[in-house]
Amino acid sequence: MKKVNLIEKLSLFTDYYNPRVIGELNGQYVKLVKFMGPFSWHHHENEDEMFMVVKGRFRMDFQEDGQERAVWLEEGEMIIMPRGVEHRPFAEAEVHVLLFEPVSTLNTGNVENEMTRQNLDRI
Repeated sequence: MKKVNLIEKLSLFTDYYNPRVIGELNGQYVKLVKFMGPFSWHHHENEDEMFMVVKGRFRMDFQEDGQERAVWLEEGEMIIMPRGVEHRPFAEAEVHVLLFEPVSTLNTGNVENEMTRQNLDRI
């Protein structure tokens, strides 16, 4: 067994919207990612996602009942995005986020674009 230091792992990269795998359990990846600016609108057909703010803050935009809504997440807060819900993270300044999601989860869900990451680095 090895412990993982989130601060240390986050210091190993500087790019945005490019998740890194830091652990795996029960068919789920634990990932770290940095956000800045808007991400792509997307949804995941088969996977729920958990976003937890390690440092900073970001806004999760999402479509619910035909209306666009937003929730601000601060350090130490998390949100679970249910499968099928159209969503988009947005950060005014750099934010560090821990993700917990099935191994099969593509970061851009049902959309493939320049932000899509097919193969994730492990750190």
